[in-house]
Amino acid sequence: MQFSGILFDLDGTLIDTIPDLAGAANAMRLDMGMTPISQDILATYVGKGMEQLVIRSLGHEGQPAEMDLVMRGLARYTDHYRKLNGKRSHLYPGVLAGLQDFQAQGMRLAVVTNKSTEFALPLLRQQGLADFFDVIVCGDTCPRKKPDPMPLFHACSLLDIQPTQALFIGDSINDALAARSAGIRMLALPYGYNEGNPVQSLPVDAIVGSIIEAARWAAERSSHTEHA
Repeated sequence: MQFSGILFDLDGTLIDTIPDLAGAANAMRLDMGMTPISQDILATYVGKGMEQLVIRSLGHEGQPAEMDLVMRGLARYTDHYRKLNGKRSHLYPGVLAGLQDFQAQGMRLAVVTNKSTEFALPLLRQQGLADFFDVIVCGDTCPRKKPDPMPLFHACSLLDIQPTQALFIGDSINDALAARSAGIRMLALPYGYNEGNPVQSLPVDAIVGSIIEAARWAAERSSHTEHA
């Protein structure tokens, strides 16, 4: 196979954002008169978007949160995350080298994230990644988010490639379902946020340890295609 474009999830794939996500969730809980939750537990609540993180954080003690509490919590969480976004987040090992390797292979690169534009773009700039990407598709770019394939199709369209020419790299069931529905090959990373579930359960083409390993995986398959 010959890849022309590489699509990346953001949180849990390129950047470890759990410290800031958990910080905002616990600040929200304190505002609501609740005690903090460990970062490890909060990490298992990540993967279905901000609203679900708030709902699960507020319902941690086992009592489902009422809608008015959720709405107040969401407002407080958003305020806190706006202040914390990127403060303690950091790149995973191999990200910069991997992106550089993909570029050296002549790949066009895109981010496809459920994170809203308000938070995704500043985070990418702050971490020094924004200039790597030809296309950035955020959670509010399309009418539907992952696991719907629409954002992946949109990214491919903007890159001017077919889904069969793309490779998606992510860390969660949302990523895997979106890629499968779009007919896009996918690699999963074991260090991200899959709601506490092992990535071995995901329907993906392979599991790689880092973005640099993903670049090598893609290069090997492109080389095999050229010599076939």
